[in-house]
Amino acid sequence: MTETFETIRYTADVVALRPGGEILLIERDWPPFEGAWALPGGHVDPGETSRAAAARELGEETGLQVEPGNLRQVGVFDQPDRDPRGRYVTVAYVAVVRAGTLAVAGDDARTAKWFPLDALPPLAFDHADIVDVALGPLSD
Repeated sequence: MTETFETIRYTADVVALRPGGEILLIERDWPPFEGAWALPGGHVDPGETSRAAAARELGEETGLQVEPGNLRQVGVFDQPDRDPRGRYVTVAYVAVVRAGTLAVAGDDARTAKWFPLDALPPLAFDHADIVDVALGPLSD
């Protein structure tokens, strides 16, 4: 019997929220979904936890510095077709920051912008699903 293994890439994403109902999104500066809005996030580096990667990627892409311990895990997203580049599994986290916190686009982002939760643009990948899960406890 021949076994087949697929390559699985490990990522972390962050739903960053400000009091008053705003979420931080980045405009992607690379394919896939170049020019689309997405959650900050990216690959987990060797030897790194997904929580540490989430904090690092948030800082690199938006300038927001959040301690990994202040991130709350909201779920693991592993649908086989969630990314057109292949199999990606992401662990998503929520970060709540102070009102008035500014963000500046950095690594891999054209723009970083706060959006009202009731006026989100279409999101890349399955990021709308991640936002829905992350906000579930907040909307109860």
